[in-house]
Amino acid sequence: MQKRNTYTEIEDFLSDESFQSWILLKIDEDGWEEWTLENRHRAKLVEDARHFLLAMKVPESNLSSSDIHKALQTTWIKIEEKENQINFIENSRDNFFRKYLVSGIAASIFFCIMSVWFYKSHISRDNVVTYKELIDENSEGLVEQTNNSSKPQIITLSDGSSVLLQPNSKLSYPKIFTGNERKVYLSGEGFFEISKNPKKPFYVYANEIVTKVVGTSFRVKAYSDQPDVEVLVRTGKVKVRSNDLVAKSDQQEVVLLPNQALRFLRSDLKFNKITNITEDEALVRNVGNIEQLSFEFTDIPVSQIFETIEQAYLVDIDYPKNMLKDCHLTTSLSDQPLTEKLKIICKSIGTNTNFEMNGNQITITSEGCN
Repeated sequence: MQKRNTYTEIEDFLSDESFQSWILLKIDEDGWEEWTLENRHRAKLVEDARHFLLAMKVPESNLSSSDIHKALQTTWIKIEEKENQINFIENSRDNFFRKYLVSGIAASIFFCIMSVWFYKSHISRDNVVTYKELIDENSEGLVEQTNNSSKPQIITLSDGSSVLLQPNSKLSYPKIFTGNERKVYLSGEGFFEISKNPKKPFYVYANEIVTKVVGTSFRVKAYSDQPDVEVLVRTGKVKVRSNDLVAKSDQQEVVLLPNQALRFLRSDLKFNKITNITEDEALVRNVGNIEQLSFEFTDIPVSQIFETIEQAYLVDIDYPKNMLKDCHLTTSLSDQPLTEKLKIICKSIGTNTNFEMNGNQITITSEGCN
């Protein structure tokens, strides 16, 4: 960083990426604050550069014409404020030079703002894949289910797979899976438990990525207004790749095993594989009950098993408590969709035990244990 000791003009600072990170992102890995305070004249120059850099800062979202106008207007206001503070320039020729120097910088700032706007409006947009684009690419008739409630909703697919769809999310899927593939389309967040069928792989299309599985459980988080797409595997193995609609990507395919995750950075189309999810604060914070509870039961009362399912899926289970109060089960329900879990439980209780699902309400009918 000795190069900065030679900086004499504001433009020198504006073109320094480390200086930009310090001012805009509050990241001071190169000791800018300490370096600035070493010299009074240097501090004045840094302050001027800071004002100009903040003036030309633009938001991450696409800029409209009014946004550009406001940004440029803000720049001129800051320039005028800076000019009013300069009282030591008395020579008219210096004033003339100063005026045109500032005008030149302002023109550069305007060019930067226009460049960012053009990039975001015409270039970076090409890399963004929306839920609507995914649906439009699909020729099959799809059913779309949107969760506008305040709690997760269970969706059961025709193959027996289940999806725990989070609030403000939607899923599109065919009424019946045909052909050699099972495809669904997600906007938002969902926890998937896929019915095993090696001959018919399951695909989840979410923004710029595609997750391929045969039979496993995993979570996909893909909100259209968030910068990242996340995939977290609970059981089994998944493969994640870029969607064919994405022109460029740094990696073809990533394999994830249990308790591994992937974060896809939408801005630069990069994969970030996380081999130990416990070390990622954001992932740990978002882990739900369904990913933490155990579904391995050894001589456990049926009532406790139903309670575990209610906590995991946020459903209500109505069952004849008196008929099943003495029932205990030893069974493994891990890596099974919700419907398969219920089938196994009912079969284990007795031949006259059945279940019915209506949204998040599950009703068990039974004449008692075997």
